[in-house]
Amino acid sequence: AIYSITVASLFHSQNFIKAGEREAARCDTWAQLVERGCMEGDIISPENTFSFSKNIALSNTALDKEEPIQLRPQEVNLKLKPGLPCTFKLDFQRVEGYPVDLYYLMDLSYSMEDDLRSIKTLGNELFNALQGITKKGQIGFGSFVDKTVLPFTNTNPEKLNKPCAETEKYCQPAFGYRHVLSMTENKAEFESEVNKQRISGNLDSPEGTLDAIMQAAVCGDRIGWRNSSTRLIVLTTDDGFHMAGDGKLAGILEPNDERCYMDNNLYSKSNEMDYPSVGQVANQLEKNNIQPIFAVTKNMEQVYRELSKMIPKSEVGVLSADSHNVVELIKNAYNRLSSKVTVTHDALPDNVRVTYTPLCPEGGTSRDKGVCNNVSFNVTVTADECMDSVMSFLIGPLGMKDKLKVNLSTHCKCECNDIVMVDHQNCNGKGRHCCNAGFVGQMCECSIGEKDESSLRAACRKDNGTDCEGRGDCVCGICQCYTLPGGSTYYGTHCECENESCEKFQNKLCGGNGKCRCKNCECNPGYEGTACQCKKSDEQCRTLSGSVCSGRGTCQCNQCKCIEGYQRPYCLTCPACHSPCITKGKCIECWGFQTGPFSKNCSQACASINKFKMVEMLPPGKPCDVRDVENCRVFFTIEQLDGEDNYTAQILKTRECPKLPNIYAIIGGSIIGVTVIGILILLLIKGLFYMKDLKEYRKFMSDAQKTRWSENKNPIFQEATTTVANPTFTGE
Repeated sequence: AIYSITVASLFHSQNFIKAGEREAARCDTWAQLVERGCMEGDIISPENTFSFSKNIALSNTALDKEEPIQLRPQEVNLKLKPGLPCTFKLDFQRVEGYPVDLYYLMDLSYSMEDDLRSIKTLGNELFNALQGITKKGQIGFGSFVDKTVLPFTNTNPEKLNKPCAETEKYCQPAFGYRHVLSMTENKAEFESEVNKQRISGNLDSPEGTLDAIMQAAVCGDRIGWRNSSTRLIVLTTDDGFHMAGDGKLAGILEPNDERCYMDNNLYSKSNEMDYPSVGQVANQLEKNNIQPIFAVTKNMEQVYRELSKMIPKSEVGVLSADSHNVVELIKNAYNRLSSKVTVTHDALPDNVRVTYTPLCPEGGTSRDKGVCNNVSFNVTVTADECMDSVMSFLIGPLGMKDKLKVNLSTHCKCECNDIVMVDHQNCNGKGRHCCNAGFVGQMCECSIGEKDESSLRAACRKDNGTDCEGRGDCVCGICQCYTLPGGSTYYGTHCECENESCEKFQNKLCGGNGKCRCKNCECNPGYEGTACQCKKSDEQCRTLSGSVCSGRGTCQCNQCKCIEGYQRPYCLTCPACHSPCITKGKCIECWGFQTGPFSKNCSQACASINKFKMVEMLPPGKPCDVRDVENCRVFFTIEQLDGEDNYTAQILKTRECPKLPNIYAIIGGSIIGVTVIGILILLLIKGLFYMKDLKEYRKFMSDAQKTRWSENKNPIFQEATTTVANPTFTGE
């Protein structure tokens, strides 16, 4: 339903809202407002507004100097009431002789050898076919194989240089994608460049098709796409294609970033980036207004038809074995593309819907994309919620540059200047539909001075929540609370209280035994409970000692409500609490033997043990024990009295202390032990040296016995001679 807002309080029906009724009651359908007594002249129900910003007539032919107009209107302004759709007509007319840019992208893997020979002879026919479509046609050429890394291509240097069979004379080195010829009208230049092409090769069957399409789409300045033209990519291949993720087989992990990387007309990052996904390719083709025609062999027809379903404005044709029918295939595919207009939009603002109804002779249904063989569509725009500012989006036919810009805003506020009149008496002379500057309130009764309205509203918000907890209106910084269906009203500074939602017992508010005050029951004397459902009594809560809930809880509705950890019925035990044998051990040492950390302030630190007794023998049962500062064991029993931290204890007078060690025996034994160990170590070392010397001596003696001396005479040896001469002897 589309709702209207009444401004009756400003005009004839000042009392349209009853006392305590919500301001939201002013917003309803037109019929409901009239039925409730609002005069039609006092109802504000803004309608959708539509206007043209740019609405140039459609062109009939393509002019050389002026940009042809194929879409009308070119820019519109919409101001919508939320939920109310607005429909306008969009006309499209394809200009006769509109320029066409055709980029022939060919697979040059080895299996396409015969197709390459055919295309070398079909250059003239291609240009003639293009001239039959438009006099302003251009054609370009590019080729592709696959990434030059394993496992896609043999990386042996010889195979990289010549990836074809040994018998193939004319074979160019392996490559990913190569741009051969930019867009040209020169037939001879096209034929010359195509004739230079040579076949290449790779290892696996799928090719780097998507790499090539992506670069051809995003490298517009290198390809030579014109701004105003029908852009076509004719892709010829006889095999499938690699897609995103396949690059991991070669260790290529960097995803494709949809940018142009062309160096010397080669895709320079072929071996560094993964293949693009089909979605990325479809996005760039649509973004750059390019329509692909897949010319494939019969065995690949189904594969590329599935691909065509994911790429808008694309066609598939079947090549003959040697591609001799490619010209006819292109003509037929172009005719199919140009005979059908698909209108869609780019990203829409939040909560905005757009549908298209084709105005075709055969009729059509509304959908989020319009397809028609004719030239007109009804475009319906709906804004489901209010918008803070003017938002824009584009509508246009796929594969075309022409776009319609839609500027969209919403009617969500009172238009203060819509009605020309003097300041109204019901606005205290300080406003018309809206209050003058410096005044706020339903009747402009609040003067805010230098403050702003938000500061007044802040006084009506509890803990930065909603105004008056959503239960009243903020008037001059004070909450005026609403009336409840039962007749009572909300109350409190922020309308936080009401007296109708207290707990019920036997279908009576507060059990009929009390009054509801701000969502809580105030019970009559003699009753208690959250719904005053119980008579006051503690009979079932008293222990044998006469205490209520052992002093560790409260008696509610004749049942103990124990403090955390203790269990009913009388809050006697606490399974989850720490044992007092552990928690009270230091205090037992303090009271019994005046030692330990609390010895200096035992009466204060250990007040929880208000009674203790030193005994010669403990009662039967397993006693508690704790070690004191002298490492003696202190035995005791402890019992909890009424109350949360209230105990009595019996402490055994005799401690169990360990015997002191004989210091002299320990020291003497240690010295003797060290001495004996030292002597043993010295003997061991001496023995080791003795065994080593004995071994070497025995080896020497053994070697000496094995030595034999030679008895031969040394030829250069001369025996010593002694000559004695008497110096006084003369020979006489």
